[in-house]
Amino acid sequence: MDKLQAMQVFTKVVETNSFSGAAAALDMMRSSVTTAIQGLEAHLKVRLLNRTTRRISLTPDGAAYYERCLRILADVEDSENALSVSASPRGKLKVEMPGSLGRLVIVPALDDFHTRYPDIDLMLGIGDKAVDLVQSSVDCAIRMGPLQDSTLVARRVGVAEFVTVASPEYLRKNGTPQVLADLDRHVAVNYFSSRSGRIVAMDFVVDGKPVEVSMRSKLAANDGDAYLQCGLQGLGIIQVPHFLAYSHLQSGRLVEVLAPWRPMPFPVSAVYPQNRHLSPQVRAFIDWVAQRFEQCALLRTHHVSPNEIANSAARTAACLAAQSIADPAVV
Repeated sequence: MDKLQAMQVFTKVVETNSFSGAAAALDMMRSSVTTAIQGLEAHLKVRLLNRTTRRISLTPDGAAYYERCLRILADVEDSENALSVSASPRGKLKVEMPGSLGRLVIVPALDDFHTRYPDIDLMLGIGDKAVDLVQSSVDCAIRMGPLQDSTLVARRVGVAEFVTVASPEYLRKNGTPQVLADLDRHVAVNYFSSRSGRIVAMDFVVDGKPVEVSMRSKLAANDGDAYLQCGLQGLGIIQVPHFLAYSHLQSGRLVEVLAPWRPMPFPVSAVYPQNRHLSPQVRAFIDWVAQRFEQCALLRTHHVSPNEIANSAARTAACLAAQSIADPAVV
């Protein structure tokens, strides 16, 4: 029996809470995963997992063995990385990120990433719904806004500035708000969280502090592309990341309102499971994303030179047709 492989199979079954999930993550047959667990239990002469037709749970011995396996596998990976520290990162890397951020900021620069790291095979998942990194065997995710999951390690990689916008048609019909008090006479399109179902209130920065404003609304969406389209169709005022609104502001299909009270910028973080060693591939990707955010003119609403805007817009022009919204520490 290959003890190291058996440990890897065991930890993956625990992390995915599924024999099938472990098999998919490790590119193995499900029967091979079952055989590996049975062989490991026979070798140790203890039951590691309680199995029913509906769920899997750790036995007390299994829980203790799982923690030891994590340390052993991390030590093995550390040893291998120490011997290949000068080598270029290589292997598969599975990452997830919000749709608009991926299409407009990350994807247009992937040629640079592959030039720097030609031996990394990137599996890019793009969508507004946050996935469970462990259950989905995701190595790293890019997330916007406050972080909720206390099981993840996070590194801040940048910020995304937001703008309040409406279509010219909406403003012709309803007037242009000049101060926040004018919003009492206006209608918003709301955005609600796919995870919690909670409406995300509009916010504005007043005297350096964020202030939430509740507006009348008969429409809410949890998909960024639908949310943006509602604003473009004149159905209400919306708040979106500047990189998402930029092309429409330039074309005149959207108009920024209440610019002196722009919303509080959203933090953007790279997150990964805390019980998973930070591989060279993940470290390389996070470093690259942080640099990309620092250089991307679309993320900023001001202090951007015309040349920066032109260069960034040119690189993202092919992606603008399909759009959607969306310190090392344990969070």
